[in-house]
Amino acid sequence: MRYEMMLPHQIRKAIDENWPVVLPLGVLEYHGEHLAVGMDTFAVTRTVAQLEQEMDLVILPAFYYGAGSYVVEPPERKGTVHVKGENLISFARDLFHSFLRIGFRNIYFFIHHQSENFFQGMPTDLAFRTAARQAIFEFLEKERGEGWWGDNSMANYYEEHDSGTDPFSWIRGYPLMNAEIIKQYPFDHAAEGETSLMMSLCPEGVDMNHLSTEKWYLESAKKANKELGDRGAKLVLDRMRSILTS
Repeated sequence: MRYEMMLPHQIRKAIDENWPVVLPLGVLEYHGEHLAVGMDTFAVTRTVAQLEQEMDLVILPAFYYGAGSYVVEPPERKGTVHVKGENLISFARDLFHSFLRIGFRNIYFFIHHQSENFFQGMPTDLAFRTAARQAIFEFLEKERGEGWWGDNSMANYYEEHDSGTDPFSWIRGYPLMNAEIIKQYPFDHAAEGETSLMMSLCPEGVDMNHLSTEKWYLESAKKANKELGDRGAKLVLDRMRSILTS
């Protein structure tokens, strides 16, 4: 269900039944002349929309205003929006704290932008990961008081940690494509992989008549095709399903 359309009794049902709560996270960034600037976010939102048809799920309004950066092209007349990571942290901390106060304990965010470096982190995902930890610490200290972790009631903390049920598992972040998927599907910027994925998930955001291959990172885009995109879409859908139902 779309969070903005939920009635309070539906929110309470989602809390009581511990539904997954998903935040699609992305940026607005130049992806060549042939792709929509929301490509990275659309890859997540369109995948989540498919899962909405088959499982109980709370879908939060997508966040598009991440740290797009200007490493690909300057923004003038190209469209990239860049919000510094340090500014994202305070926003995301308040956002996550709000959802914890509402009662959600099964929160996820998925990101595609710069996520080949997810293990080490890039500005947008690092900001939201940092904010998630800060929000959890702040919430727990206010709810349970200082010394909450050392209290004898937490004696089973490490067992809960191993099973993924400890408080720090209340908010989790994942790249849309992990290393295993990247071994099977081309990971690039606006080239064969992303263009094909858009052909499958968001065809209205692709216009190959405007493709220009003057830049190195766009050269393989001319090989893009929907069949490849369908394969990539299935890989990310299967992985997201596995994460949310584990």
